[in-house]
Amino acid sequence: MGAGLWWFGPGSKSAPPKDYVSVRRTVQIKPDYTETVIPPNIAPLNFKVCEPGTGYLVSIHCAGSKAINVFNRNGKIKIPKRRWRSLLKANRGKKLFFDLYVKNDRGCWSRYERIENTIAKEDIDSHLVYRIINPIYNYYTDTAIYQRNLENFNESAVLDNKFLGDACVNCHSFLNNRPEDMVIGVRSGQYGSSAILVHDGKARKLGTKFGHTTWHPSGRMIAYSIYNVSQFFHTARPEVRDVIEKDSTLAYYQIDERTAKTTGSISDKQQLETHPAWSPDGRYLYFVSAPVLWEDLKEYPPARYDELKYSLMRISYDVQTDQWGSLETVLSPEQTGLSILQPRVSPDGRFVLFCMCEYSCFALFQRNSDLYVMDLQSGQYRKLEQANSESSESWHCWSSNSRWIAFSSKRDSRLLTRIYFTYFDQNSKTHKPFILPQKDPEFYESFIKVYNVPELITGPVKVRHAKLLRTARSTDKIEVNMPITAATPAADAAGPSTWLPRRK
Repeated sequence: MGAGLWWFGPGSKSAPPKDYVSVRRTVQIKPDYTETVIPPNIAPLNFKVCEPGTGYLVSIHCAGSKAINVFNRNGKIKIPKRRWRSLLKANRGKKLFFDLYVKNDRGCWSRYERIENTIAKEDIDSHLVYRIINPIYNYYTDTAIYQRNLENFNESAVLDNKFLGDACVNCHSFLNNRPEDMVIGVRSGQYGSSAILVHDGKARKLGTKFGHTTWHPSGRMIAYSIYNVSQFFHTARPEVRDVIEKDSTLAYYQIDERTAKTTGSISDKQQLETHPAWSPDGRYLYFVSAPVLWEDLKEYPPARYDELKYSLMRISYDVQTDQWGSLETVLSPEQTGLSILQPRVSPDGRFVLFCMCEYSCFALFQRNSDLYVMDLQSGQYRKLEQANSESSESWHCWSSNSRWIAFSSKRDSRLLTRIYFTYFDQNSKTHKPFILPQKDPEFYESFIKVYNVPELITGPVKVRHAKLLRTARSTDKIEVNMPITAATPAADAAGPSTWLPRRK
């Protein structure tokens, strides 16, 4: 029982007051947990009441259920975890009501209009993995990959760079939303650049860093990007930072053979290929691609950088024969007028989720970046209802049941990214997003770091932090073939490409 906080059962003398004045508006609370759909296994939605008063009482209930009554004197509502868990579990698919009362300095109570949320029938994956980094980062200090149990408030480090000489740790990826198989990229001046591969219960260090990675559903190989990106700054824009890819290509690593390969269709010398994502059946590799618009990379930033727009592409693949098929354009800037980034195919294979913004390969620094979804059966695409804001939306992923989307958004401050969730219902409609719940309702008012690259997984990461550190520090590593050996050429390919750098 915390100081200044009491929980009262339905039979308590301090149950909701019978004498009160009705206020004909909804109470203001932060975070905004109102009129949304939440998972039945989510942690308590603790919040702060933003109304003046000397006492605050909220009664949380579903129709026909016993209420959870929480009272305190400072407006910081912390909901008892066990009662909350039981209430949600017993009322899947039903409305969840918050009745909120505020007492003034004369001892009179006011009751505000009822807050309504909905409890979904489907769970969200129990854990979320993300990177936390400083909002301004010219140097990779104080960054780490963390995991959070979404059913409570437990957070732990997966890989913390302060034990790696301030290495850059990023590009984490999981096989089919499972915690057992994972890749994390490490770039360290002290321990070298590498990819930490966790597979079949073992952690191995690969002798090169992978960029954006995606596991083939078979678990036999990983497709990844190799890129040369640069950050630069504007002097008079709402978002002063910008990023360009000077060079990028795609490759893939066959785990059992310990061999890296590419093929011409995904490593065209005149194209910038990035953000790979496998379809759940493993038959197609989706990615984005843009034509190289500049000849002189010494010019910085290069001319026409703000004209660079990426197309959504896919190419077929047979993992049994290592045979690539023909390249297809799924959606182009000529159709949308925008740059298409970060495709992710839903686990049920029905939809592809992506960002679109005015230009560039880096949605995080594009204020007009929004989330879109394409129905792969009809080919129709649309902006996600309610999920977008006036600020940047980026870095998104699906839950394993294709019902929840986690994404990064700058909607709160236009500077600091936070993680939000939206429900993607059976009619492919999204609902009002809600922010990642925290134990302290005022957490986000003082937390000045940013979240990015959220990945939903079905349980905690299996390998311990200490083991990942030992692997990253080790001199024992698997050498990845360089240059990339030729794959079976695609039908439309001009031949295998060579390793970066390729353009002069």
